[in-house]
Amino acid sequence: MIFDLSNYRKNYYQNSLLESDVPKKPFQLFHYWFEQEKLFYKKKNNNDEINAMFISTIGKDGAPETRVVLLKEYSEKGFIFYTNYYSFKGRSIQNIPKVCISFYWKNTERQIIIKGITFKIKKEKSDKYFQKRPKENQIGCWASQQSSKILSKEYLLKQYKKWNNFFQKKMIKRPFYWGGYIIKPYKMEFWQGQPNRLHDRLVYSLNKEKKWILYRLSP
Repeated sequence: MIFDLSNYRKNYYQNSLLESDVPKKPFQLFHYWFEQEKLFYKKKNNNDEINAMFISTIGKDGAPETRVVLLKEYSEKGFIFYTNYYSFKGRSIQNIPKVCISFYWKNTERQIIIKGITFKIKKEKSDKYFQKRPKENQIGCWASQQSSKILSKEYLLKQYKKWNNFFQKKMIKRPFYWGGYIIKPYKMEFWQGQPNRLHDRLVYSLNKEKKWILYRLSP
């Protein structure tokens, strides 16, 4: 059976992206776009996770693996997210620290694709963030050995109940196998939808002198 999706399409009209309008450093443009998207949701009183990002790693089989994680901090130093170090993505990063992350914001008709090298952040910073998480999420880190095979959902719920009871009268510390990564980018592409598929694509790339070079790609 064939399902024809050829009529699924839209045109893009909202904004343009010109070299004369962008800053010299990509982080400034990222922040500007992020704030614009955030403002859109604020006006709509919508709490969608605009910090959701796709992250692609290379698995042991040499194939890319992509999933959605949440961006928790960004600056000119890089982009930070948290996960289980023993998960598929954690083990992949251990083997090949180069990753690709991307954002898609349909309301402003924009995409950002970022390639970078990943490093573990300091334990103290991971500890600090872990303590900010809701208690239920903290317990979830102990209950789930992410990406490992389990017998059933009931097993997972029993693990959660066990750790919930264990931590009833104890401070929940961060598991040693859970923490943050920072992605330090060397290439950032900004995509702005345009009419007739003539999309704007501007790329910032670090040269050998660690300076950002700007150029345009054909759509």
